[in-house]
Amino acid sequence: MKLYHHPLSGHAHRARLFMSLLDLPHELVDVDLSSGAHKTPDFLALNPFGQIPVLDDDGVVIADSNAILVYLAKKAGRTDWLPEDPQGAAAVQRWLSVAAGEVAYGPAAARLVAVFGAPFNSVEVIARAHAILAKLERHLAAHEWLAGARPTIADVAIYSYAARAPEGQVDLADYPAVNAFLRKVEALPGFVPFVQTLASPAA
Repeated sequence: MKLYHHPLSGHAHRARLFMSLLDLPHELVDVDLSSGAHKTPDFLALNPFGQIPVLDDDGVVIADSNAILVYLAKKAGRTDWLPEDPQGAAAVQRWLSVAAGEVAYGPAAARLVAVFGAPFNSVEVIARAHAILAKLERHLAAHEWLAGARPTIADVAIYSYAARAPEGQVDLADYPAVNAFLRKVEALPGFVPFVQTLASPAA
């Protein structure tokens, strides 16, 4: 398996993290976003949207980080990470949608402003980040994991940008349940950290 990624991409990290949690042998292929490598004809042949990550599993090409999580769980037959029952599958899908929606337009966008100079309104995206973190806090205060009694790909999808929210000037101090959740993910066997940037607040 080849994973086309960039080390500072939270979307790419969630795919890499899950491959490591499943102990799947894989090759990381760096895509130089700063030089526009994701917009070249060769890369666009893999993903016409020009986005990372992209998984190439011996010719089976899967684009989109959440789609990669689903593909890997299904291929590995890991119903612990992606339940087959209707209620369990729906619970996971709910949080995958949150990862692609509120998280992408909140903490992920706030980090893009600070790390990459993205042209978003920082006040608006930071407010969105706190709004979704407050919802996560309420949920995690009453549940050990996001979508059930054990970790699922829902937790993998949410982790990366929640963990690096402070890089977007989003303080996590008021979210003890979220912080506890992040530490639980980091304690999972096979965990690989998401690279910190120069935007990381001083320890």
